[in-house]
Amino acid sequence: MAFFFSLFSEYNWTTVIYSIDLVIALTIVFLERKNPSASLAWILVLFVFPVVGIFLYVMLSQNISRQKIYRLSDREQKVINDELEYQIKAIDQETMTFSNETSRRWKHMIKLNQVYGLSYLTQNNDIEVFTDGKKMFHHLMQDMRKAEKSINVMYYIVKDDMVGKKFLRILTQKASEGVEVRLLMDAIGCRFITRRKLKEFTAAGGKVAYFFKPKLKYLTLKLNYRNHRKIAVIDGKTGYIGGFNIANEYLGFKKRFGYWRDTHIRIRGGAVLDLNGVFLMDWRFASKENTELRNFSFDEEESSGTAPVQIVSSGPNSVREEIKRAMMKMITFAERSVFLQTPYFIPDPSMLESLKMAAQSGVDVRIMIPCMPDHMFVYWATYAYCGELLRSGARVFIYDNGFLHAKTLVVDGEVATVGSANFDRRSFRLNFEANAFIYDETFAGKMDELFLKDIEHGHELTLEEYGRRSVVIKFKEAVSRLLSDIL
Repeated sequence: MAFFFSLFSEYNWTTVIYSIDLVIALTIVFLERKNPSASLAWILVLFVFPVVGIFLYVMLSQNISRQKIYRLSDREQKVINDELEYQIKAIDQETMTFSNETSRRWKHMIKLNQVYGLSYLTQNNDIEVFTDGKKMFHHLMQDMRKAEKSINVMYYIVKDDMVGKKFLRILTQKASEGVEVRLLMDAIGCRFITRRKLKEFTAAGGKVAYFFKPKLKYLTLKLNYRNHRKIAVIDGKTGYIGGFNIANEYLGFKKRFGYWRDTHIRIRGGAVLDLNGVFLMDWRFASKENTELRNFSFDEEESSGTAPVQIVSSGPNSVREEIKRAMMKMITFAERSVFLQTPYFIPDPSMLESLKMAAQSGVDVRIMIPCMPDHMFVYWATYAYCGELLRSGARVFIYDNGFLHAKTLVVDGEVATVGSANFDRRSFRLNFEANAFIYDETFAGKMDELFLKDIEHGHELTLEEYGRRSVVIKFKEAVSRLLSDIL
């Protein structure tokens, strides 16, 4: 011990800490090969906040893209590959039968999601959209109460509050009735729902798993990689996907946020099987239960819908950024309008340029963000990027009637996407996300109407108003934008 202390007496701690920072910086540049902006952001943090920077790097900068998180059996791989190959070939040979003209016009995007996102197209879907938490929760609870065989639910956030307790009571009741109930929660987002609080649920036969559960309480080297998906599948026939989590604030019961404006959809049709497939892949990884992906085809009689849908998932286990690529395809092929709602707007250079080009080409580009932050640095980075788009001719709207949490993109009143992915680098690169891409004028038209109605509950941020922002706000923007790659 005396030797240990004498060794460090020869060097001051500042030198030691900065030496560690230098080693990390060299590792980032030469070994990890992150994109240049992310590398510069990490180096900035390391040398401006040397001690905190080391801690953040250890906790947040783990690379899991090479890990085999999801594994398919030979049978599963063959069935999925065969069905995708059949659809891709039909599109190439122009023998594909499309249920509407919109999907025919957007077949180039459908093929992108098939080839790049490994996403099957189903065309028999009936879709209902919810923007109010109370209404969505009511329908979800009704569908769960009617479950006869299975309930598979996964959420980024479930809280131990009034809404969360009601949700768990219904799951417990259905488990006690013999329904197979699986509850998958993100380990950090649902950290207050402990095993002890799930005793009744598990005693009734319910199954529970946590995604990336820490070895030590709240301490994990995968803190940066969260399962942000919000999916519910009931009896393999009814599915929910969107932005709502399970907690009081999502139903407007939290004074800080006021009314919670979000978007969620309820699907009946073939896309439900794809939603269930996303759930089961996550469940198999988190629970280690050897469940098989079954029922690859949906009974046409189960739905009278005609909306074509693709379910696209993405995550840090892959470098492909499938949801981002699909959204970029929508924006770059827009001819008339791009309506985007997101609580966090931190696009990477490629997405930012896509929006700029659309606006500069005469496309009506409109972006809607919340009037209040729930993450301060993220909000001011959002504000900075919105300012840049204003200079290119895009329009920005601030939603004033509470908190806007919707994650939607609608193009030309024809194609829309709804899901868990925010329009930011975290959702595109670091979080596990899932979105539905819908090729249907009726649905997209309804989404456009909802967007225009939301404009009535807010105000437009003009370039003149943005130019009058204070020096303090400019400083906040500058710092937040520098850190945008690691927010």
